[in-house]
Amino acid sequence: MGNSGSYCQCGSRPCDPLSGNINDICCRAKERPAAAAAVSSVSIPQQAQPVKLIASILYGEAGIDEIALQKLQEEFAATDYVSPVLPFDFTDYYADELGSTLFRRLVSFERLISPEALPDIKLFANRLEAQLARADGTRRVNIDPGYVSLWHMVLASCKPFAHRPYLGKGVYADLTLLYRRKSFVPLAWTFPDYRSHEMITLLNAIRQRYYQQMKRESVLRSQ
Repeated sequence: MGNSGSYCQCGSRPCDPLSGNINDICCRAKERPAAAAAVSSVSIPQQAQPVKLIASILYGEAGIDEIALQKLQEEFAATDYVSPVLPFDFTDYYADELGSTLFRRLVSFERLISPEALPDIKLFANRLEAQLARADGTRRVNIDPGYVSLWHMVLASCKPFAHRPYLGKGVYADLTLLYRRKSFVPLAWTFPDYRSHEMITLLNAIRQRYYQQMKRESVLRSQ
C-alpha cells in the first residue's frame, strides 16, 4: 500500500485511509479540518462508498452454473473474477433440490455498486433461480449475492435473524465476515463454508482487487 503522507496520532507509522483497518481510523479523523472539528462534533451524513458486488452460485447439475453466470453478467456487466469449481460438502441442506453432490462458483463484478442496491439485486437473483427452475418448481441453482467492502463482507438474505438488519423489500443484510489485521475473519454466526480457509483466501483476493480499484478511481476523481 502506498504512503499517503498521513500518520497515526502516535506518529509511529504511515497509514492508508482506504485500508479499512480499524487501526487507521485515527488517521481519517486527523485529516478532518481542525476548524470544522472545533465548531461541532456532530456527524454529517455522507454517501456510502461503492462496494464490490459478489455472488455465490451453488449447483449440482453440470452446465447450469454457466447459464446462471451468463444471466448475471447480462444484468450486472462483466465479471473481474470467477473462481474455479469448488466442491461444496458443508451441509446437506440443499440436497433435496440441488442434488447430493454440489459445487460452487464464487464471482465478483467489475462495476461497483451502491450498498443500497442489495435488496434489488437479491430479488433479481430470486427471479433468476425461479426462471432456471425445473418444471415442478424445484431449483437447479442457488444464487447468493452480496458485497465486499473495505470493512466487511455482507450477504443478502430473505430470512430474518438476530444478526440480520432489515434493508427493505423483504431483504436482510447478513454480516458474514469482518476485515481485521489484513484478513477477513468469521463471526459467531458465520456459516462453516464462509469460515473455511479457502473461501476467506478467495474473498481476501477479491477485497484486494476492490481496494486497488478504489485507489485508481479515487485518483481519477481527484484529477
